[in-house]
Amino acid sequence: MPKQRAHGDGGLYWSEARQRWIAEVTIGYTPAGRRITRKAGGRTKTEAKNKLKEMLRDHDDGLVVASGRDTVGEAVRNWLEFGLSGRAESTVKTKRTLAEKHIIPELGARKLRELTADDVDRWLARTSKEVSTRTLQELRSILKRSLVRAQARDKVKRNVVLLCELPKGKTGRPSKALTMDQATRVLAANETAKPWLHAYILVSLLVGLRTEEVRDLPWAYVVALDEKTSTWATVKEIGWQHEEFGIYVWRSDRAGGDTKTAKSRRTLKIPQRCVVALQQLWNHQAKVREAAGDAWEDNDLVFATRTGTKLSAANVRREFRRVITRAGLVGKEWTPRELRHSFVSLLSADGVPIEHIARLVGHAGGSAVTEKVYRQQIRPVIQEGATVMDRIFPES
Repeated sequence: MPKQRAHGDGGLYWSEARQRWIAEVTIGYTPAGRRITRKAGGRTKTEAKNKLKEMLRDHDDGLVVASGRDTVGEAVRNWLEFGLSGRAESTVKTKRTLAEKHIIPELGARKLRELTADDVDRWLARTSKEVSTRTLQELRSILKRSLVRAQARDKVKRNVVLLCELPKGKTGRPSKALTMDQATRVLAANETAKPWLHAYILVSLLVGLRTEEVRDLPWAYVVALDEKTSTWATVKEIGWQHEEFGIYVWRSDRAGGDTKTAKSRRTLKIPQRCVVALQQLWNHQAKVREAAGDAWEDNDLVFATRTGTKLSAANVRREFRRVITRAGLVGKEWTPRELRHSFVSLLSADGVPIEHIARLVGHAGGSAVTEKVYRQQIRPVIQEGATVMDRIFPES
């Protein structure tokens, strides 16, 4: 007679229906007194016995014994559904697209408890041949966070992604900026653009705002200096008959409406060319609002659709590329965010110190961040030594 297992040691038996050895362990009881069990199967008795030992070890360690049927795909989808609370809709959409294209097809069917660091390493190595390093970093982050959530719910013991290094991916799309000649051509082509686009391009290129800051700019943040009181007031209050104008960059089209960082909150004086374009847009929008009638949504947006709603990034990109094409450039090679890059490049080429540029573009880490992000646009010239030597030893 085979030796009977002691109470609490679990059970091991052959299932004729499943044609497998079944390991079963009791992990507790319901309020009604019914047993709560967990089962695991094996093709051989030894395999099932090892799974039984693992479940008992987990139970002794105080861990909830998972069923073992949960997959990587289920964990990722669970994180996408519940782990992105408060994030912008565009962010959620991007992460979902990445997961469904690169993670779930490759690793989705793998059981969570069977996923190894080698599996993740091989997946990262394959994917690195298809995507940029930045995208690969994002994919690794999605998988890591999905497993963190699964681990917190005792679906898996450890997060194997933490054991894997990030390989280098494909070279990403290089950052670009308009040269002085290209910028001049773009501004000329922009003269015939739609009123909202005309002003949008000028504010982006000549003030250096982020795309999300421009799209969410309200008229309440377009201000003029009241010469009588020497204070700033909105153009809605005091009109356009003034000498100096500015923009409060205090919010953006991001989750929660905040700017990217605290230092991104800044007030910027704007060039006269922008003032003229914004005043023209103000007058044009009044006519559009009247034509729309009850269909108009009063969101106080500077850059809005014909019914007052927020412009989508795709809409802006499409119209912007038409101007780029008229300027003699290849439209599909440029995006609106590169107007900000061009702002940095043009200031740097004109000798503006990087510390000043950092304040204008609202970088939290000052000039170090500006140099890192716009290293291809910044002209690395150190002038102090040559200036002093020219003074000490002037040319005869």
